Amino acid sequence: MSTEYIPKNNATFIVGLTGGIGSGKTTIAKLFEQLNIDVVDADIVAREVVELGKPALQKIIQYFGESIVSKSGQLNRSLLRTIIFSDQKKKEWLNELLHPLIRQSILEQINATTSQYCLLVAPLLIENNLHHLVNRVLVIDINEDTQVFRVTKRDLSNKQEIKRIIASQIPREQRIAKADDIINNERTDLDFIKKQVTKLHKMYIKLAINENNHRQ
Repeated sequence: MSTEYIPKNNATFIVGLTGGIGSGKTTIAKLFEQLNIDVVDADIVAREVVELGKPALQKIIQYFGESIVSKSGQLNRSLLRTIIFSDQKKKEWLNELLHPLIRQSILEQINATTSQYCLLVAPLLIENNLHHLVNRVLVIDINEDTQVFRVTKRDLSNKQEIKRIIASQIPREQRIAKADDIINNERTDLDFIKKQVTKLHKMYIKLAINENNHRQ
């Protein structure tokens, strides 16, 4: 773990859960939650920092125009996603605005966790260098055809847009190369996935105990 990003509560053992779009990160994170593990979700944090009344939302409106929000004043995330995946400069501007805010909120939420270890769920864990926050990287892996099929079914999204999102993320091979642990989520057998999660959970508890003993 990089000392630059260690949370104030440095006794926290952090597992970073990541994977491409449609890989099943949310489903697997919920299985860890059922084992009483605290979960910090970067996607939820990203939504929180642009909520109505937050300074970041006003800056986004000033940059993208009033059309970027709904009549109720909420950010139109679907429209924003479409814009930034077709305009690299606008994507870079948005990242420069939001990434520091998201990182700070993630650190605060990690500090507030109380379980034996915590899970940081982040689709762009590696791309945004959030893997420096964690002790262990868990990758949820599926192939691209499965990604496109699942996301199309889930969101009724355009296949080309999904492929653009996949292309904007780190290649599958590079993500796997950064992994300490991998769950292959091609199968739809939930019991099979639960067994993998339970096995990892037991290992993470042991690693967390060893890490804490080493620090004392």
